[in-house]
Amino acid sequence: MSTNETHVKVLILGSGPAGLSAALYAARAELAPVVLTGMQLGGQAALTHTIENYPGFPTGVGGPELGELFQKQAEHFGAKVEFDMAHEVDLSQRPFKVVTDTGEYTADTLILSTGANPTHLNVPGEVELTGRGVSYCATCDGWFFKDKKVVVVGGGDSAIEESLFITRYASSVTVIHRRDELRASPILQKRAKAHPKMNFIWDTVVTEVVGTEKVDTLKLKNIKTGAESTYDTDGLFIFIGHVPNSQMFKGQLEISDLGHILVNDKMETSVPGVYAAGEIADPHFRQVVTSAGMGAAAAIQATRFLEAESE
Repeated sequence: MSTNETHVKVLILGSGPAGLSAALYAARAELAPVVLTGMQLGGQAALTHTIENYPGFPTGVGGPELGELFQKQAEHFGAKVEFDMAHEVDLSQRPFKVVTDTGEYTADTLILSTGANPTHLNVPGEVELTGRGVSYCATCDGWFFKDKKVVVVGGGDSAIEESLFITRYASSVTVIHRRDELRASPILQKRAKAHPKMNFIWDTVVTEVVGTEKVDTLKLKNIKTGAESTYDTDGLFIFIGHVPNSQMFKGQLEISDLGHILVNDKMETSVPGVYAAGEIADPHFRQVVTSAGMGAAAAIQATRFLEAESE
């Protein structure tokens, strides 16, 4: 590793809507923030084909395009976006230290917006058909399945909430669950079971997603009997959990049982000068607009923190 060390006032980890919104606000406060992109420029949002619920785009906007617009706007005001990835952080003293692929950064304040990744089934065809029938977000993609047959995998609250949401569009929603009962709350279960468009396949897992241009068929296996079958569908929504990318901060920040960094209403973490925004700190909403708002709030708070110090 090179001994390439750079000092910055505001270092932002992650380049999704939270990170780039934070960069915009910090740049406008003339703090010359640096954003480390991580693996995916634009974060999870950049993997969404079309985003139709972000204000200001009446006909929708491509996920990658929105990320690019966020980036350009932040750079216009002086933010620097580096294609680099953090591996290690030391939050025990200030300036905070961050080790990356290319060297080391020290930072007076840190904004953590490393996001969360949906848990995958890890079956053949899933990755290849993501965005072409395989989705992890009903509010992003439900509309594309108007009058189509859809399958949802999962049995918890989010799986059933999202299934009920998709019934607004799809002609039928079939929930496939590996157990013989749902884990979702009783009220959600009741609504789902009473819904005329919803069906259930129990004790079953998806073993393969089949399709060339788009999802056509799922291969299924009953885990009690071992019986294998196929099921034709236009779409597959997977809701078996999200994993916040918080492993790097364990033992240094307060983190929830589910892995989210705990923040207060000012996006402050348990370490003064360290803020978290977006899905890394948001178990509830996980929308582009809420992540952007959290990023803006984190940057405003970081600005005030630095101002108070220099007085």
